[in-house]
Amino acid sequence: MAEIQGKVWKYGDNVNTDVIFPGKYTYTVSEPAEMPKYALEDLDPEFAGAVQAGDVIVGGTNWGCGSSREQAVVCLSEAKLGAIIARSFARIYYRNCLNNALPAIVCPEAVDAIENGENVTIDLENGIITCQAGKFSFPPLPEAVMEIFNAGGLIPYTKKRLSESN
Repeated sequence: MAEIQGKVWKYGDNVNTDVIFPGKYTYTVSEPAEMPKYALEDLDPEFAGAVQAGDVIVGGTNWGCGSSREQAVVCLSEAKLGAIIARSFARIYYRNCLNNALPAIVCPEAVDAIENGENVTIDLENGIITCQAGKFSFPPLPEAVMEIFNAGGLIPYTKKRLSESN
């Protein structure tokens, strides 16, 4: 997972977990594979039916604010979203992204430059976002984080590490 390429879905500030995965489904949709069909349905009804593996969400400030609902990350991860680039993330949402192997990148300059619908490339190891407006840098992801992503998330990573130590 060193490089991600995909179409951009651009949204604004304070997109909360209830908008990302509507709360009305929290207790009725429990299978992760079913969650993507409800992703962003109130904000962008076209998203769930059109998002492709590797696509990238570009958000404003405080992406993922609201409740600590993990489904708001799982629905995007299960949709095979490549990454989320934002000005800033809510703390718990950011951690849930790490746990679920969904890159969450803070790069305000790229957020300003990237246009909805364009294609972007993200080099996670070198910390470079390439879009029509140019190249933008962000701190490269640490090796330990890349190991979690490459394992498919924190739980698979932990299971792998535990089995290696036995």
